[in-house]
Amino acid sequence: MFTNKHVVVALLVAPVLSILAWFAVGNLIGEKAAPAQPGEAYPLVEKSNCRYSSGLCELENQDVKLTLKLDETVGVAIELTASHPLEAALMSVSHPDRDPGPRAMQAGDATGLRWRLPLSDVPSVDERIRVVISVADSAYFADASTRFLQAEE
Repeated sequence: MFTNKHVVVALLVAPVLSILAWFAVGNLIGEKAAPAQPGEAYPLVEKSNCRYSSGLCELENQDVKLTLKLDETVGVAIELTASHPLEAALMSVSHPDRDPGPRAMQAGDATGLRWRLPLSDVPSVDERIRVVISVADSAYFADASTRFLQAEE
C-alpha cells in the first residue's frame, strides 16, 4: 500500500486540507465578535488557574479581563484588578446553598481598576465567588471556584 506514491501523497495532503477547511469554514460562517452593547449582560470565563492553588484567578470575556487574589496585608480581603475602569463591582463569597447576596466592593484607587472586598476569614474550598461588574453600561458576571485561595499542599 505504501509503495504507491499516490497513496502516500494522499495520506500527507488529506489532513492538511481538512485543517485548512476547518479554519475556512470558521472564518466564513463562524460567529464574529461584536462590541458589548450597553444594557446587556455578558459572562466572564473562569481560566484554569482558578481551579488549583495558584494564588490568582483570571476571568475574561474578549477584552475585559479581571484578576482576583487574596490580600492579607490588612485583614483578609479579595482584591480585584480590572483591565478597564469599572463603574461598580459586586461580589459574593459563600457556599452555593447559603448565599446571602452580593456586597458592594470598595474602590481601591481613583481609576476604577482596583477593588477590594473585606472578608472575615479565608474562604473554604466548597465556597464559590460570584462577581458582577459594570463596564461602560454593560454588565459582566462570573461564578468562580475559591480553590486558588487555598494554601499549597
